[in-house]
Amino acid sequence: MADFEKITEKESHYHDLEKKSIRELLTAINNEDKTVPYAVEKAIPQIEALTRVVVDRLRKGGRLFYIGAGTSGRLGVVDASELPPTFGVEDDLAIALIAGGDMAIRKAVEEAEDSYDQGWEDLKKYRISPRDVLIGIAASGTTPYVVGAVRRAREHGVATGAITMNPGSPLALAAEYPVVVVVGPEFVTGSSRMKAGTAQKLVLNMISTTAMIQLGRVKDNKMVDMQLTNQKLVDRGTRMIMEETGLPYEKARDELLRWGNVRRALKEYFKNHPQ
Repeated sequence: MADFEKITEKESHYHDLEKKSIRELLTAINNEDKTVPYAVEKAIPQIEALTRVVVDRLRKGGRLFYIGAGTSGRLGVVDASELPPTFGVEDDLAIALIAGGDMAIRKAVEEAEDSYDQGWEDLKKYRISPRDVLIGIAASGTTPYVVGAVRRAREHGVATGAITMNPGSPLALAAEYPVVVVVGPEFVTGSSRMKAGTAQKLVLNMISTTAMIQLGRVKDNKMVDMQLTNQKLVDRGTRMIMEETGLPYEKARDELLRWGNVRRALKEYFKNHPQ
């Protein structure tokens, strides 16, 4: 570890930020953000390896765990919480843990991320097992709460992945399937909620969306298993049924509400109206 260097802590390429105009600041931030997708692209082979493991575990009845602290933890919570309404999966298929517990989603919890053992203790409450897969998320790759959890999980036979921005970091070395996205120094020195956070969000989107498609939760390019939690989604589902069946809006909506989701509505419709 002697040669390990935190790229995420390097000094920004920009100086005298307080002297810049609003337009100058916005333009500079945008220019930095443009580099993130290219950094993610370089990590696609690593993302693919990790995604294959996620798909394998979920197909066999396992669960997907995310663990992180601060921004990284919150991004894991966002991704896990969006899978049930978007793809109609069980609420406990993807479980996200954040240092400091749910309170830390809204407010920083002092020193919560500094405990090496607490992450594993939190995971044990969910009876994590070798059937499952754990992804540790930490821009720095050094967060004790995350590193400790990934190391202990791996010791117990759990498949382990990581999303970090620093090659050679403790987290990258701890995980079997590390994803390292080198985004470089932040616009505001050390503020990893910026490019690092954007990269983490992109990678999480890629992993979970690809996994859901591979598990059959998308038909063509449609979210046919989405939960009908608001009128926007009811309208979207109605239009999907209209497109597939040729039914007028009101009849398509009736079919959707009768069966509860697009997939089942289409199945029942075509069973009763064979083409």
